[in-house]
Amino acid sequence: MNADTQAPVILITGGSRGVGAASARLAAIRGYDVALSYVSNETAAQAVVADVRKLGRRAMARQADSADPVQVARLFDAIDDEFGRIDVLVNNAAILERQSRLEDLGFARMQRVFAVNAIGPILCAQQAVRRMAYRHKGRGGVVINISSASARLGSPNEYVDYAASKGALETFTTGFAKEVAREGIRVNCIRPGHIYTEMHASGGEPGRVDRVKDSIPMGRGGQPEEVARAVLWLASEEASFITGTFLDVTGGK
Repeated sequence: MNADTQAPVILITGGSRGVGAASARLAAIRGYDVALSYVSNETAAQAVVADVRKLGRRAMARQADSADPVQVARLFDAIDDEFGRIDVLVNNAAILERQSRLEDLGFARMQRVFAVNAIGPILCAQQAVRRMAYRHKGRGGVVINISSASARLGSPNEYVDYAASKGALETFTTGFAKEVAREGIRVNCIRPGHIYTEMHASGGEPGRVDRVKDSIPMGRGGQPEEVARAVLWLASEEASFITGTFLDVTGGK
């Protein structure tokens, strides 16, 4: 098959659960072949791969810590070998540690949160731009960074380090979008609000969304599929003149 007639390829980091898994499944429905990365839960990642294949699309999962430049490079090499192209990068992989006030945060935790949530997307975008940009003989592409409403709200008494790392991701979005706007690459950012995912358990409060839902103007938490629809819209030609933009998927909060 000619490269120009192949299905577009989307890479979703942290694609084994939550928003990443929902985005992978919706991408397959929309006609994408899907690559996803995961850190530890191979069973969950392969379940998403199986779902994508049932929808008639090609799929692969690779273990890769997005904070490790060597593993990131291997991930993109694997995509080159498997698909021969990449059209959309979704920087979704992120970590959340247990709720804590600032004075109790450990240094190793701070380093790890920033390594995964801020440096990881930069490393992945670096690999993507080398394949997408016109200056590198690419066909263009889309990068979508998954931030958090916490970047605006700060998450006091809970996750100020996480919120700060997402703020760094947002500043990166702005600069990177301007840098590659004439290279055929659109770069945008989604800020999910309180979404029903497993991530809250990592913070020590699995029921957090239900606790705070009354503070959300729409009166409920969001579903991963609602964020996935925003991801696929920004990836599509319907968003062809949109770059450097932040889309809140927060129920109004």
